[in-house]
Amino acid sequence: MWQDILDAQRGPCPPRLSIEDATILYEEADFNMLRSAALERRRAVNSGNHVTYMIDRNVNYTNICTINCQFCSFYRPPGHSETYTQTYEEISARFSELEVVEGVRVLMQGGVNPELPLVWYTDLIEFLRKEHPSIALDCFSPIEIEGIADICNLSTLDVLKALKDAGMHGLPGGGAEMLVDDVRLDISPKKGSADNWLRVMHEAQSLGLTTSATNVIGFGENAMHRVKHMSRVRDLQDQAISKGWVGFTSFVSWPVQLETNVFGKRNHGRNRIELGAGPTEYLRHVAISRLFFDNIDHIQGSWPTMGLDVAQMALFGGADDIGSTMMEENVVSASGTDKTCALEVELQETIRRAGFVALRRDSDYNLLETPDVAPDVQAFPAPPPLQPATNTPS
Repeated sequence: MWQDILDAQRGPCPPRLSIEDATILYEEADFNMLRSAALERRRAVNSGNHVTYMIDRNVNYTNICTINCQFCSFYRPPGHSETYTQTYEEISARFSELEVVEGVRVLMQGGVNPELPLVWYTDLIEFLRKEHPSIALDCFSPIEIEGIADICNLSTLDVLKALKDAGMHGLPGGGAEMLVDDVRLDISPKKGSADNWLRVMHEAQSLGLTTSATNVIGFGENAMHRVKHMSRVRDLQDQAISKGWVGFTSFVSWPVQLETNVFGKRNHGRNRIELGAGPTEYLRHVAISRLFFDNIDHIQGSWPTMGLDVAQMALFGGADDIGSTMMEENVVSASGTDKTCALEVELQETIRRAGFVALRRDSDYNLLETPDVAPDVQAFPAPPPLQPATNTPS
């Protein structure tokens, strides 16, 4: 049965994948054939032979948070001896470091800090826009917006309007994790329902803020849960497009990290068998996402959790973007990853050795002039195969 579903996806006018058919492909489809179909779809959606990346950095402005997600090793509750909130000047210094390497975007996120009113955020955005006008500010996450709204007794839409008026460029899609409540409310019960995340992202899209969609896998959920998450994102994207909005620019997923957090300790003994997701499972997820999202242009490969080698493999199975340099990362790395930044030369080498052309972009996926910082790296002499490998007699 999965062969028929996949064959239909390889046709000139593939039907939209249902939740049921996507789950069958997820559970049963041949790994190589699935990835080959996803590569074909990636080439149909994004013509040409280029793979994009961005020069940016993360700024985690505070680690104070009241949400207590079980899989997060970064946060500290109010009053803890290890809490911090960076000053405007400390944050600005990180922007200056990014300007030196021609960076174009900062992704700035922290925790739900009850000590910070809305004016702290709007003044910060205005200050950064004045000091660093060339850098786009993609800031916060839906749960942070909800937290600010609760503190200030405002609606989330009013908070987003104030932040946009101050100069915020986009609202990243952090905090989605799994948009299926029986999973979501188990791993982060204080974060609220999937509906809340979707509502705040919808409001951001209505204001023209740049948005992305994310997905964390490996909490013990099944394939149907993962596809239902994608379905909720796809449905919201349908709404955005029907209204003439851009909606989500991209979809990016990664496995949960279990090494040093409460969730990993709570499930000790299951981690290596039932939880998390290895490279093959992750690459299957990327391929399914490319086939499932007929209304989102870009699928990103994740190197911070999987490594550059696996992210490179994702380029052969649906991904057309390899993320960004990041320069600094404190949230995911607190749970066990050991690579928190990538040099531009590393991203270019990874892309070029896979047989693609590396191009810089901004957070709206506009292509930028790209210097050749890895001139000695040659691409493979043959392009990536479009057909799955077959066994031939020796």
